[in-house]
Amino acid sequence: MIKVSPSILSADFANLGEEARKMQQAGAPWLHIDVMDGHFVPNISFGAPVMKCIRKDFDGIFDVHLMISEPLRYLDDFVKGGADMITFHLESDSDPDATIAAIHEKGCKAGISIKPKTPAEAVKPYLDRVDMVLVMTVEPGFGGQKFMTDMMPKVTQIRQWISESGREIDLQVDGGVNAETAKVCVEAGANVLVAGSYLFSKPDYAAAIKTLVD
Repeated sequence: MIKVSPSILSADFANLGEEARKMQQAGAPWLHIDVMDGHFVPNISFGAPVMKCIRKDFDGIFDVHLMISEPLRYLDDFVKGGADMITFHLESDSDPDATIAAIHEKGCKAGISIKPKTPAEAVKPYLDRVDMVLVMTVEPGFGGQKFMTDMMPKVTQIRQWISESGREIDLQVDGGVNAETAKVCVEAGANVLVAGSYLFSKPDYAAAIKTLVD
């Protein structure tokens, strides 16, 4: 089953609660929360307080993507803010093993993410513990970038390792996902699609989501 996780980075920031409700009503099972610190990536988005404010407006999965230098340091804030899945970057300064363990101890699912220049092999040692792998299909930090097709062999390789592991691990892609590139991602092995500007720019969210999963 293909799951769509709309990225609120592309939503109307003056009406985040309403946007979250509209996406849920449109059938989105997840909501992707892009957290940026201006250090790990060259942009600043929002933190746990904003996320906590919109938790009441969305009953589905809060899919929190930490694009920050020290994810381990801030886990408590995002757990208290209502996170269900917390994904951090292997390229961050926090120890991956300690971060995965801490996320699980706090009752959340744990995901690991890799930037375009990080090889697929980097995630392999963690497939016995994580609940999701996120492959960035743009350089993290800004919405609206062009999809990087050359990331698909990486997705395919990770999907093969997931299948061999025998574990149920989601494989997510994030960046430049639209009706055309979604098909490419699914064919490569992804089952969770993050889409921001493509979804939030459409007048009919339900129809837009449908184009990603059909």
